[in-house]
Amino acid sequence: MPAPKSAAKRALALRAEIRDADHRYYVLASPTISDREYDEKLAELQSLEQEHPDLDDPESPTHRVAGEPIEGFRTVAHSVPMLSIDNTYHPDDVRKWIDERIPRMLGTDDEDGGLFGGATTPVFACDPKIDGVALSLRYEGGRLVHALTRGDGEKGDDVTHNVRTIRAVPLSIEGKGVPRVLEVRGEAYIPNDEFARINAEREEAGEELFMNPRNTCAGTLKQLDPSITASRRLGFVAHGRGQIEPGGFASSYSELLDELRSLGFPISGTTRCESADEVLGAIEAFHARMGELPYMADGMVVRVDDFETQARLGSTSRSPRWCIAYKYPAERKTTTLEAIEAQVGKTGKITPRAVMEPVLLAGTTVRHATLHNWGQVLKKDIRVGDTVVVEKAGEIIPQVIEVVGEKRKKGARKTKAPEHCPVCESEIEIEEDAAGSETARRCINPECPAQIREKLIWFTGRGQMDIDGLGEKTIDQIRDESDIPLGHFADIFRLHDHRDALLELERMGQKKVENLLAGVEEAKSRSMARILGSLGIRHLGASNAKLLARRFETLDDLLKAATEDLEGVEGFGPIRAEVVHRYLHSEAGKSTFGALRGAGLAFDNPDYRAQDQEPDADSAFAGKTIVLTGTLENYDRPALKEILESLGAKVTSAVSKRTDLVIVGAEPGSKYEKARELGVETWDEARLLGELP
Repeated sequence: MPAPKSAAKRALALRAEIRDADHRYYVLASPTISDREYDEKLAELQSLEQEHPDLDDPESPTHRVAGEPIEGFRTVAHSVPMLSIDNTYHPDDVRKWIDERIPRMLGTDDEDGGLFGGATTPVFACDPKIDGVALSLRYEGGRLVHALTRGDGEKGDDVTHNVRTIRAVPLSIEGKGVPRVLEVRGEAYIPNDEFARINAEREEAGEELFMNPRNTCAGTLKQLDPSITASRRLGFVAHGRGQIEPGGFASSYSELLDELRSLGFPISGTTRCESADEVLGAIEAFHARMGELPYMADGMVVRVDDFETQARLGSTSRSPRWCIAYKYPAERKTTTLEAIEAQVGKTGKITPRAVMEPVLLAGTTVRHATLHNWGQVLKKDIRVGDTVVVEKAGEIIPQVIEVVGEKRKKGARKTKAPEHCPVCESEIEIEEDAAGSETARRCINPECPAQIREKLIWFTGRGQMDIDGLGEKTIDQIRDESDIPLGHFADIFRLHDHRDALLELERMGQKKVENLLAGVEEAKSRSMARILGSLGIRHLGASNAKLLARRFETLDDLLKAATEDLEGVEGFGPIRAEVVHRYLHSEAGKSTFGALRGAGLAFDNPDYRAQDQEPDADSAFAGKTIVLTGTLENYDRPALKEILESLGAKVTSAVSKRTDLVIVGAEPGSKYEKARELGVETWDEARLLGELP
C-alpha cells in the first residue's frame, strides 16, 4: 500500500532538513541544530521509511548509517592516475622550486618579459596538507557511483559502501552546469575530537590505543562492515579533480574549489600567492594556527593555480611537476614523568604508558604518552621522575622520545618490567626481534579478565565463530544487566540454560532470543580450525590454525604433539611452535578445551589433509605461479605459502613473465614495481581474503 501523502511529504521535508544540516555543519562550519535534534530527525525519517517501504530512497540520509557487509574489495582502475606529491622539509627547496625549477621547466624567456605577462612565475595556491586518506569520488549524472582509494595510483579499492556513511560526502549533487561525469579528489580523515573519543573508549575497554588518525582512517575505510565506518564519523575535504566530462568546469585550482563548495563539498580554503616570499609567508602563518584545525595536518601543499600551466608542466611517473608539499618539523617539549602504567590490551599485550606532568603540545594539553613497549623503556633507561622529551609529529598520540639525562634526580630507581600479568598474574610471553631486542610482553592467558570481553566479541564475530545475534552490544548487555555467567568461551554455549533470564532483558524479545540461541547451537558444529583461530591464542590466527588442522587429524593429536612436531608444520618456526605448544599445555589451555568439549563442541576436522593427498584441482589458485611481496596483516609468508601450495599454486621468489599473480602487502618492494612493468596481475590482501576458501 502506497504511503499516505502526509508521510511522503514529511519524508521529503526531513531529507531536505538533514541535508541542509549536513551542508551547514561540514561545508559552512556553522551548524544551526544540535546533535540531538539531528539524531531525532534521522530517527524519525528512518521510522517513516521502515513503516512505508515505498518511501525508501538509495540516496536517503538513512543509508549513511546502515548497509550490508561486503565479502571483499574489488579493484577499479582510475580514469586519471592518482599521483603522489613530492615532499620537502626545507624552505630553500620551496624557493628553488618556485624561482628556478618552474621557470626553467616552462622555458621562461627573460628577453620578452617572460611567458606570464612580465612575471617570471605563475600564481600559486597554498592549502593545508591534510594527514588523511586520499579518495576519488566519481559522480555520473549527479549521483555518487563509486569511491576509490589511491591504491597504486593506477587503480584503487572500491570503498563506496564505506564512503556513503561519511556525512560530509554528498550522495548526489545538483546545480547549474554540473558535469555529466565529475570526479572529485580529496582526503578522508578522522576528526581530532572523534579520534580522542574512540581512543578513550578503547582505553576504558583495555584495548590498545590507535596510534594516529591517518592509519585509523585507512583501516576504517577498509572495513567490510559499513556500520563500523559509520560509527567512527569520518570527515572529508575536497582538494582536486580527476575526470570531468565535458570540460570547462573550472580553469584554475582556486576556481575549482569555489565550484565544489557551491555543490556541497567541504574545502579547506586556499591562499593565493605570487612569489616565493608570499608562499613561505603563508606556510609560516599556517603553522601558527595549524593546531586550531578540527583534523590533523602536517604541512602545506603549494601548487600552480592555473590548470593550463599545470598541463604544460606535466608529471613524472610518480608525481606532478606543478606542486610540492612542505612538511613541518616535529614539535617537541620536555616534561616530568610521574608514573609508568602497565595496560593489558585485548591481545594480551602489556603496554607501558607514561603519566606525565601536563604539557601544552601542538595545541592540546598532554598528560599521557606511549612508551611503545617494555624493551624500549629498558633500553632508553626511562625512570619515574625523569625529565623526558615528548613529540607529537603528525600523531595525536604523543610519544616519549628520550630522557634528558643531566636532569635525572639522584636516587631515581630503575624501571622493572612486569614479570606476570598485572591483572590475572598469569605467565607472560616476551617477544624479541632478530637482534634479540624485546618488542613486546604478553599475557598468555586468553581468559584474562582484562581481555575476556574483547575475546568474547572476537570469538563470536563474523570471521570467527560467526554467532548471529551475539554481537558487542548483546554481550555487554548480558554481562552488565543480568546474572547470566558470560566470562568464558564455554559460557556462550550454555546460554540456552538461561532462556528465561535472556527474555527479561530490555529489547530481547522471544524472536531475538530464539535466533540468538539457534546461532549458538549452529556454532557448536564449527570446524577445529575455525575454533582454534577464534580463541585469540597468540600466533594462532585463522591461517595458522588451518595449517595445524591440515597436519593433525584430531584435537587430541594436536594436544599430544611435541614442540618439535609443531615446528614440522611449515610456517611454524621455533618461537611460534614454542608459544603455541606452551598454551596448549598450560592450565588455561587445558581448561578452555575441556570446557568447550563439555559444552558440546566436537572439534570436527574436515580440513585434515593426509601428507600424500593431492591438492584441489578446482582451486582458483591451481596451476598459478604466485609471488608474495610486502607485509601482510593476516598472514606471514611461510604460512600463506603453505596455504597457496596446498591449493595447487607454485609460490616463487622472483617476478617474471611467467608469473601469474603477485600478492601485495604494505610497503612492497621492487617485486611490485617489476609486476607493474610486466603487466602482471596484482592483488591486495582484501582481494586475497575474498578468494581463499
